[in-house]
Formats: sequence, C-alpha cells, structure tokens
Amino acid sequence: MATIPSFETLEYEETDGVAWVTLDRPAVHNAFNAVMQRELRTLWRALRRHDDVRVVVLTGAGDKAFCTGIDRNEALGGSDPDSAAGEDGESVHVGAGETPFMFDDPGENLGPKTCDLWKPVIGAVNGMACGGAFYLLGEVDFLIATEAATFFDPHVTYGMAAAFEPLQMTGRMPFGELARLTLLGASERLSAARAHQIGLVSELATDIADLREKAQWAAEAIAAAPPLAVQGSLRALWAGRDLNRGQALALGYAFVGLGNSAAALAEGQRSFASGSRRDWRLR
Repeated sequence: MATIPSFETLEYEETDGVAWVTLDRPAVHNAFNAVMQRELRTLWRALRRHDDVRVVVLTGAGDKAFCTGIDRNEALGGSDPDSAAGEDGESVHVGAGETPFMFDDPGENLGPKTCDLWKPVIGAVNGMACGGAFYLLGEVDFLIATEAATFFDPHVTYGMAAAFEPLQMTGRMPFGELARLTLLGASERLSAARAHQIGLVSELATDIADLREKAQWAAEAIAAAPPLAVQGSLRALWAGRDLNRGQALALGYAFVGLGNSAAALAEGQRSFASGSRRDWRLR
C-alpha cells in the first residue's frame, strides 16, 4: 500500500474511497510551477498503489480559477529550476534544450492517464480554466462545473502556437467549438452553460458548495462499485477514444476478462436476485 506524502502545492484529503486533490496556488490562479508538476506526478503514481482510494476528484483552490496553466513568471526564469529536482535528481524543465528534438512538455507530469493512473478522476471546475489547464481537463473522465466557470486558451493571442492543449481536448469537444476556442484565444471565453450544451461539462452546479456536493455524490456512487470492474470499464472507454473502433473492439475481450472477478460477479448476482436496487437520481 503506497503512502501519500505531504505536498507544498496540493491539498489532499481522503474519505471512504474518495480522494479530493486541490490545486493550491490561489494567489496565481492555481497556475502550475515546476514544484506542482513534480508533485502531481508523484501523487498520481502513488495513487496507483493506494488501494483505499477508488475515485479521485480534482479541483482548484479559491473562487477565481480552477487552473490557468503554466506559471509564466517561473517559466520565464523567475525561479531556480534545481529547486524542482525530483528524487532522481532530474529537474523539471519546460521547452527545448539546444535543439527542438529534446523537448520537455508539462503534460509528461500533469495528467493522471499519462502517469498511468486508471482510477476514475472527476474534474470539478470553478472560475477560469484556461491554457495549460487543458492538460488536466483532457485526462479527467468527466467534468462538473459551476455556472461561473469559463474555458479559454490564450496562446495565439500572445504569439504562441496552441498544440498540446487542443490536442488534449480533441474528442471532448466538437471540432468547430474547439477550433473557435483555440483560434479566438483571449478574445472569447466559453461559458459553463455553453460547455454544458456541447457536452464538455456533464453537469452544472450553482456555486462551490453545490459543486462539491455533486462531485462527491458521483464519486461515492462510483466508489461503491467493484474497483476491478470500474477500472476495466475505464480502460475500455479510453481505448475507444484513443483507438479506432475495430482496434478497440478487438481489445474488448481483454477488458472483460481482466475487469471481471468471480467474487464481484457473485455478489452482483445475489443483489439482483434479492430484488435490491440502488437508489438513483435523474440528471
């Protein structure tokens, strides 16, 4: 069983199979610096072996932003990169070295799927989510947002090509909506209502308290199911997104075989035969 360490840039709490991970740099709108990059990677990797946690909710501290991407003050030389060295002594960098073939991208550290965590992660968004926030939103499994949430990508406005961010969101948004969000840069923000209309957000909350209630409810409902079945289903869902239909279907038998356990199937059959049914709600 992995031990979850303490963090400088993240808040972590865990109850009854559900972990809440909060990006905790509200003074800079939860922008990620090198330390947060390293700590997110450490956390996602630790959660792989931490069986007490079955579902994760990812959110941001404060009432202004979920995340506004990379901390540009640090990225432009505002801190000593050696302060962000990991256990292997290697510092966290962004961008290319002497040639463009040695490119370090923040996405190598930030996302749960990139870090090989295959437990469900729910994104709970309040306020701004922009730019590099899409590294995270692109790898959560579904989003819940407050009505005050906004989404935008300012890269092109400030002379930078947006590449990794829209690529992360491909498949989560209709192409025209993603192209508009990318090309209009800082000139337009996607409202939570519009994000809900196009399917980027699965449910809207009135405020932060309602956001937490809705995310917690969903997390607890998922955590109540057998974890092997949940994780097998999750792998199948992402295979369907990442592969073509035929390739994904060819792996279906493997996900079923790996995700079904005799004990969980027997318990499910007993529950069905007894007439017991889960309380449900209509969304």
